[in-house]
Amino acid sequence: MARLTKNQKAALSKIEANKSYTLQDASSLVKELTNTKFDSSVDIDVRLGVDPRKANQMVRGIATLPHGTGKTVRVLVLCTPDKEQEAKDAGADFVGLDDYIAKIEGGWTDVDIIITMPSVMAKVGRLGRILGPRNLMPNPKSGTVTPEVGKAVTEVKGGKIDFKVDKTGIIHTSIGKASFSADKIYENALEVLQTISKLKPSAAKGTYFKSIHISSTMSPGITIETKSVAGI
Repeated sequence: MARLTKNQKAALSKIEANKSYTLQDASSLVKELTNTKFDSSVDIDVRLGVDPRKANQMVRGIATLPHGTGKTVRVLVLCTPDKEQEAKDAGADFVGLDDYIAKIEGGWTDVDIIITMPSVMAKVGRLGRILGPRNLMPNPKSGTVTPEVGKAVTEVKGGKIDFKVDKTGIIHTSIGKASFSADKIYENALEVLQTISKLKPSAAKGTYFKSIHISSTMSPGITIETKSVAGI
């Protein structure tokens, strides 16, 4: 077993063994546990009582974080020429169509989000084998296939995230940065959890929220008491 560093031991000493914290207390504690030299991401992991192998128990959704993600999101818009200026005005980092499709086919994927239009999905669809494994493939359910490309860019740049349960029944997503105030971390986390609650499949039986943990990059996870979360 790997030996713990001095900082890791110090962080673990601040967490009471077998204790579940309120979401508000955890949002403060996660800042105390962070000791990286860079601005760590704050993540939330939610284990759900669903079987994602069944289509009627898949949980996927969109949340707009009140205080954004704290990350610089690089956006590529694949659109027709008449929509290019709209995308640029909204803040897209890369805009085009055939030239970027060719770049992607050549192996370029140096973006975080790709937004496109329904009318060009026939062209974009052939990129699925490249973009799919990287979670970059545009999808109408996540709002990244839309005729309103400018609006989509604005939302993504403003803190809109999409998430889905993985094959083990866990949703993992970033909810901000360790430099955020505890209140901002709390409000972002609450928005995600309340959104997940609203997405509960009717086919899911038993306990929906099995466990919730919050952590920052390289910090130990903090267990959240689910009953402390308003609206779930």
